[in-house]
Amino acid sequence: MCSGVHIPVMEVLGAGYQQADGFLLLSLRCKTETVSLPFKLYCLAVMTLVAATYTVALRYTRTVQSELYFSTTAVCITEVIKLLLSVGILAKETGSLARLMTSLKENVLGSPKELLKLSVPSLVYALQNNMAFVALSNLDAAVYQVTYQLKIPCTALCTVLMLSRSLSKLQWFAVFMLCGGVTLVQWKPALATKVQVEQNPWLGFGAIAVAVLCSGFAGVYFEKVLKSSDTSLWVRNIQMYLSGIVVTLCGVYMSEGAQVLEKGFFYGYTPYVWFVIFLASVGGLYTSVVVKYTDNIMKGFSAAAAIVLSTIASVMLFGLQITLTFFLGALLVCISIYLYGLPRQDTTKIQPSDTKNSKERLVTV
Repeated sequence: MCSGVHIPVMEVLGAGYQQADGFLLLSLRCKTETVSLPFKLYCLAVMTLVAATYTVALRYTRTVQSELYFSTTAVCITEVIKLLLSVGILAKETGSLARLMTSLKENVLGSPKELLKLSVPSLVYALQNNMAFVALSNLDAAVYQVTYQLKIPCTALCTVLMLSRSLSKLQWFAVFMLCGGVTLVQWKPALATKVQVEQNPWLGFGAIAVAVLCSGFAGVYFEKVLKSSDTSLWVRNIQMYLSGIVVTLCGVYMSEGAQVLEKGFFYGYTPYVWFVIFLASVGGLYTSVVVKYTDNIMKGFSAAAAIVLSTIASVMLFGLQITLTFFLGALLVCISIYLYGLPRQDTTKIQPSDTKNSKERLVTV
């Protein structure tokens, strides 16, 4: 069994990174590790439901509740839960309390430079998560789900610029197709007839634009930090979440400090709000299982299915009116996600037939 936590160079055949709202998750593809198709389908089904439910539930809490909670406090609590989960996983990884304390003392208390380095993605992720609340306060869940897929070209661009990687022609084609699909969705925004709160679609789209930029930059930046050393992924997560808690607390104070002091930190919290926080905290961890045991094509199907489920839920809960441009745009986005995830042809290896032909040509010469 290969671990998705440490990165032993000699055992790694390939690595993939995926960012999920503050969790950067590493999956390693190993020779001996195989899982059944039903298990893969189970993982994808749960991940699809989590992705779709999160956006719909967050949209519900921002547009239906009479007492609106403070979004900055929700982001802060999410960071705290992620920190606790990461500490728990690191404790299981180290195997004993003494080793856990030694690891935390060495990598957290004894590494102020590393904490400062990880404060960069913490700040960016905090901004991204707050922008998600702004976006879903002004855009329907289905529109948000489609438009948020702009994180794919943004991450691709950051990967090319920051990690000097290249994309295939098909991937570039998929990127432009995705952008075209999002443009169609926003051309004539679908209306939600059952939502009574005042909304600003342009503010919502602007919030998504900031969120996808943050997602692309922070994900690639954190990947670069991970690859710079063999430090455990969960240690890196702990370093990032400690900084994230400080950053989000500053955000609470700066944006809604007076109101929080007057009404309380947990003002407006309902079981639905806690459910949203739970999905945001645990969803990223579950994504690690999906990234580890499935391929890009299946994850593409999951993203497309989440868009479909969000659309159906939006029609039923919020009275979303589907327009032709929304349908065509969503379809283009789903197709582009599939094309982007298609495996690239490995041109670095010589096929057996090519090797045989090469030998024949050498003999002839």
